[in-house]
Amino acid sequence: QLQASGGGLVPAGGSLTLSCNFSGGPFRSYAMGWFRQPPGQERDIVASISWNGASTYYTDSVKDRFTISRDDAKNTVTLQMSSLRPDDTAVYYCAASPGYYYEKWKYNNWGQGTQVTVSS
Repeated sequence: QLQASGGGLVPAGGSLTLSCNFSGGPFRSYAMGWFRQPPGQERDIVASISWNGASTYYTDSVKDRFTISRDDAKNTVTLQMSSLRPDDTAVYYCAASPGYYYEKWKYNNWGQGTQVTVSS
């Protein structure tokens, strides 16, 4: 089970941190990812991290602005977002995958979304 939190309304250029708590299984067995779904668009991956935290992936539009991390002691994955832009506005979802962190089609355990709105 995944529980995401931390969304909200932020002005352009601002920062926000999303957190996702994982429960009900061995957290270290899973790659973790953050996805987002902008209004009227499909959901797509934003960032992901391998089961051991050694490898990460970022979609091009968030590189150097977003940072994904995991805390295995707390069973949480975090997405730190900075220099936010209006086109970052979306519902953000955390997800877990038994596969490799870059295999976005294998994420099969989803949390509820959290809304991030960036005002211009």
